[in-house]
Amino acid sequence: MKKLFTLCALVLLPFILFAQELTGIDEIAPFSEGLAAIRKGNEWGFINKEGKLVIEFRDDLVWNSAANTSINDVSGIRFPQFKNGRCMIKKIMEEEEIPIYGFINTEGKVTIEPEYLNLTEFNEGFAVGILVTKDFRGKNNFQLNIYDYKFSEVLLDTAGDIMLLINKRDGISMSKRRYELPELRAKFLSVNTLAVKSPTNKWEIRNLDL
Repeated sequence: MKKLFTLCALVLLPFILFAQELTGIDEIAPFSEGLAAIRKGNEWGFINKEGKLVIEFRDDLVWNSAANTSINDVSGIRFPQFKNGRCMIKKIMEEEEIPIYGFINTEGKVTIEPEYLNLTEFNEGFAVGILVTKDFRGKNNFQLNIYDYKFSEVLLDTAGDIMLLINKRDGISMSKRRYELPELRAKFLSVNTLAVKSPTNKWEIRNLDL
């Protein structure tokens, strides 16, 4: 009887050891805040340090295989990662077909709705972003919806609350054919300091009281 138990245990051992095995992974990102992003095709999920998939594969996480990581905005994100408990996501505005960005938390829940045309990742609890809002004006002669758009560069916290209006922005085309990712003109340096680029492309340092 003892030999039979031992034989059964040896047969079942591989299934016990590899019950949580993940296969077919195309890319594995470094761990950040206890989680690592893993990619299958164009979808990413997150595993913990025990190798358990804790955030299911999804296609809205921000990444770019050709990212210039020296740029601190959406175009510089090489792979999804958590910073200050937030990871960036994107969706497409239905009528404009332009990407907008927000954040999820470590449970995979959306905590900051995608409403930003450009964003930094969080640093010391804050991020810089260009918020877009639109107001419906009516329809044109072709029965297409017409909107007024407003753009604000802001400093936001991890709850999504706007802590500071940095400046108003204009000159951003919301036409898909003409749209270009707008440059962030502010850099969060510390909880006490913000750098802002002037219209003459010179930087000024602003003291913060957050």
